[in-house]
Amino acid sequence: MNSGDKKYFDALMDKIAVSGTAYHANDAPIITDAEYDALRREANAILAEHPELGEAAQVLEAVGAEPAAGFRKVRHSEPMLSLDNAFGPEDFADFCAKIRRFLGLDATPLHFVAEPKIDGLSISLTYEEHKFIRAATRGDGSEGEDVTKNLLTLQALPRTLPKDAPDQIEIRGEVYMNKADFLALNDSQERKFANPRNAAAGSLRQLDAGITAKRKLAIFAYAQGKSSTPVATTHWGYLQKLKAWGFSVNPLSRQITEAQAEEFQTEIGIGRAELPYDIDGVVYKINDLALQTRLGFVGRAPRWAIAWKFPAERAVTTLLDIEIQVGRTGALTPRAKLTPVNVGGVLVQHATLHNEDEINRKDIRIGDTVELQRAGDVIPQIIRPLLELRPKFAKLFSFPTHCPVCGSIAVRDTDEAVRRCTGGLICAAQITERLIHFCARGAFDIEGMGDKTVLEFYHAGLLKSAPDIFKLHEHETEIAEREGWGKTSAAKLSAAIEARRTIPLPRFIYALGIRRIGENNAKLLARHYGSYENWRASMEAATEIGSDARLELGSISGIGLTIATDLAAFFSEQHNLDTVDALLQHLTITDAQTSGATASPLSGKTIVFTGTLATLARPEAKAKAESLGAKVTESVSKKTDYVVVGTDAGSKAVKAAELGLTVLTEAQFRELAGI
Repeated sequence: MNSGDKKYFDALMDKIAVSGTAYHANDAPIITDAEYDALRREANAILAEHPELGEAAQVLEAVGAEPAAGFRKVRHSEPMLSLDNAFGPEDFADFCAKIRRFLGLDATPLHFVAEPKIDGLSISLTYEEHKFIRAATRGDGSEGEDVTKNLLTLQALPRTLPKDAPDQIEIRGEVYMNKADFLALNDSQERKFANPRNAAAGSLRQLDAGITAKRKLAIFAYAQGKSSTPVATTHWGYLQKLKAWGFSVNPLSRQITEAQAEEFQTEIGIGRAELPYDIDGVVYKINDLALQTRLGFVGRAPRWAIAWKFPAERAVTTLLDIEIQVGRTGALTPRAKLTPVNVGGVLVQHATLHNEDEINRKDIRIGDTVELQRAGDVIPQIIRPLLELRPKFAKLFSFPTHCPVCGSIAVRDTDEAVRRCTGGLICAAQITERLIHFCARGAFDIEGMGDKTVLEFYHAGLLKSAPDIFKLHEHETEIAEREGWGKTSAAKLSAAIEARRTIPLPRFIYALGIRRIGENNAKLLARHYGSYENWRASMEAATEIGSDARLELGSISGIGLTIATDLAAFFSEQHNLDTVDALLQHLTITDAQTSGATASPLSGKTIVFTGTLATLARPEAKAKAESLGAKVTESVSKKTDYVVVGTDAGSKAVKAAELGLTVLTEAQFRELAGI
């Protein structure tokens, strides 16, 4: 993949967001799990080569969906996050290599617990004083839906735990439906579920627990949330405890070394069809819980676990046409229009073509018979044209040099494969996409302001820029009279907008839609600068090349010079400043939180690591410092509080001495960090 995937990237992010909501919130997927995973895999592959495309990170990091309105919300004591995916031996080997780099390990084999990945609905079970008190769905990872009454209909659920169990513990698992019970359910009712996973999710999330009771649901337990006391030192030991306490644990789970993973994957894949329940891969978890703690999490997923998915399915069809979509950054992305074809039970009509270089490289022509796959069972992509079947009328595709929406020139930078519309704020595609992004989850997350509503209000003249969103209450009567609305829905929309007039700094930064500023980078910036006022002043100062503010911005670990350039470019445009100022008339922006580590001696401190550390790998040291509220940067300046020096420190140590900064040995850093 190359940087041209950026144009496709925007369209891909939209597809991931819409598909995720359909799957997690509505239990009515519009694509299969394999297609969804392929979408994510595609996006992550592009990000791996081009981290500057991180503006879509929010979509990739999203976990589940917002809790449904009909259920009481439950905040998880510890987040219920998702898993990164592997699709072959190379991906798994790369996963293991990343663990070694993070921990600074040698070639000693890693030990895992391998568990079949059940295709169901994640659940968290809370026990207090050894009694079951609550069940919650994963929801968005932070908040889920209270489905306690529904879970109580499962006879296999232990109501009490023995005395050796912790006084308080969250036990996590997967609610699923066996294939035979799924078929029987579909035979008994008019409404048909697409697959057992949807049937399980739909059954568990019934407002009437009596309906849940009539459906045959099962549960496998496999993970732990918050616990008042330790249960075991290994994950395998934890699973044995769960079995002793009366929980069902997947009997195919096994302790393995990394060298045995591929063989186990093949073994499970061969027997997959004969299992009474659906699985879509195998989850591999580091067995040592102490190592799990050290590895921690990054974004939406743990560093110590990965889901190795089964191979994608392929099909052959005809390429009818190539369409161009325009994203919110102006990127032009080609999309294949196909003769509908069934791929693994899903009717596929469109596939990504990434960019013009990819079309040329594969020599794809309109009219070709093409082979496509749903990589990781997610987004369809064309693998190749079948040249032996190419018709005489097959036509080369000429990539447009002008935007198909506004007619502005579409230019291509020398270091990118993507063309971008230069229309900016006059291009309707970019304006509406930016407004959709502003309202989306991870940004302002305004319920009721989805794609359809934004487009409707834009074309009706009610909405031209982000500040207009907070004036929509002035048009509540007019909105209520629009087709498909009404007084109640219009009032609910006004209330949802009103609820977002106070917004955390990371969400505000992300909502602005600055190029390459995804949710992760927005959090990095918010954590580094703390308040909106400090961030704004620093960004305006950073517009001056060579200024201390510009150097500070570019030295933030995870930001770098390229992203700093995009931030400076945003704040160099007066119309952007005017828009932000207009927003401030309607908003209160709360300061960033420092991960709850305010009591740490490192909280709020700016730290630079230099040289080779003896007992900690650099990534682990940085992650530990950040978890304690520190700001980790890559270059030394007068604003640096501590410079942690290892062997062969070089110029950074010299500069620290010149500036009279506090220099720490690795041992001193460990002491401050409480390691």
